[in-house]
Order: sequence, then C-alpha cells, then structure tokens
Amino acid sequence: MVKFGVAGNSNSFYDEGFTSTVQAAKWCADRGIDAFEYSFGRGVRMTDATAIEIGNAFKAYNVELTVHAPYFINFSNADPDMILKSIGYVTSSIKKVKLMGGDRVVVHPASQGKLTREEAMRLALNNFGLLRDALIDLNMQDAKVCIETMGKLGQMGTLDEVIEFVSLSDSFIPCVDFGHINAREQGILKNPLTYNTILQKLLDNLPRTKVENMHIHFSKIQYGAKGEIRHLTFADREYGPDFEPLAEALIRYSLNPYIICESDGTQAEDAIYMKSAYQALLDN
Repeated sequence: MVKFGVAGNSNSFYDEGFTSTVQAAKWCADRGIDAFEYSFGRGVRMTDATAIEIGNAFKAYNVELTVHAPYFINFSNADPDMILKSIGYVTSSIKKVKLMGGDRVVVHPASQGKLTREEAMRLALNNFGLLRDALIDLNMQDAKVCIETMGKLGQMGTLDEVIEFVSLSDSFIPCVDFGHINAREQGILKNPLTYNTILQKLLDNLPRTKVENMHIHFSKIQYGAKGEIRHLTFADREYGPDFEPLAEALIRYSLNPYIICESDGTQAEDAIYMKSAYQALLDN
C-alpha cells in the first residue's frame, strides 16, 4: 500500500494553534495522512526521551515516522575526519528513528564542490562503502538509508548516481525526489512517459524489493539554470511537476512507496490531494 506523508508540520497545523510534533500524530491521523518525516536537518539534537514520546504518540495513531538526516552530510569530502562526522550523522539519525519506531533515514549524498564529477563520484562511492561497513559493525544494517536524488547541478545525486550508491549495500534504497529531478533537468517531467522511464531505469538496475517500497519526495520546485531554487505549493502552474502521471506510473508498475510531500507550507493539504488523486485512479 502506498503511504502518503508530510515533511514536518504545515502552516495549517500551526494556524490551528498546535505547537509540538507529539500533537501532529492525531492531527495527521484525523486527515488520513499516513506518514510523517521529522527533519534533523540542522543536527541530531533530540533527546532519547523525546524520541520515545514522539514515537509512542504516532504509533497510537498508526502514522509511520521517518527522519531526514542533517543537510550538511557530504560523502564526497576528501577529509577522513569529515567523513567520520557524516557517518556519525547518519548513525545518530538511525538511533533516533529506531527509538521513534521507524527505520527510514533520508540522506543527501554529497556536494561536488571544486572536484571534477569523476573525483566527487569516486570519493562518494568509497565513503558510502565506509558507511555500509559502519552499519554492519554497529548492527544497524536493518535500517533503510534512503539516498536522495538532488536538485542542484553542483550536488551529487542524479538518478544514475543514486542507483550506483544504492547498489553498494542491502541497507541502501533510493529516495527519488521528482521535484529535484524536474528542477535539475529543466522541466523534464512534462511528459508522463518520463515517469515511466525513471521507474523502469530503477527496476532495470536495482532489485525490485528496493524499488517496490522505495522512498519518494514530491513537491513543485522553482528552478533556474543551475537547477533547484525553492520549493513551491501545488497551486503553482508554472514549474511543476504534476503528480497524476506519477500516480498512473506507480499503479502500472505495482509499486508501493512512501511518498512524502515537501510543499512549502501546504504539505498536509498537498499530501491529502495526492492520496485522493491516487485513490481515484486506483478505483478506475
């Protein structure tokens, strides 16, 4: 079953007077939202007690929890100490999500910086291999590290690169951000066939188990010559991408991913729209 979720709390959550993530459990459940992605974007600072409290609240309302690891992770860094820090950010995120009752951690792979693409890729592959080994050493290989496609040209994380990263470990699965792909490729997702091409490439190059229940981020994103500029809402009619062609493709390929909406402030409303649109297609 496809799960539709939100990245953090939407504006409407706060407008209704709510303030804490614990309250978001019932709030999401009341609206039919299936999953909630908690962001450790600026660091893993949550106490174990808070993680357990949040996890218990969401479990009570049958809303699944995932987390996003810190944004400053960079597996293309040549400094061994910085790689150890990046590995630590991922493993710390895993510890917290497990206390929350979840098992998925979304990770931004790397920045190219001043390296050539080939140099950055070589470093990233080597360092993701070190992460793989660390997960085994720490008995964390049952966690799902969701490596994300990225939206800016200077970031590592094309679809092909993510496929290579994900192939390194049974613990790694793709996080396909269709808004990022659309932004990076200058609006490529105008044609429904492009969604088919993306999903078919994943299925051709990865075990079906990694694709069938993969992680997806979805939002409309403004872009320029260097790719992603900013996240938008579903009200946007200029940049896209549109969700319905993806829903059709997911049904066609019998896939059941987690789809986390990252709209700018309207993620709850837009996630509900996606769930409704998907169900309507399924019913037909």
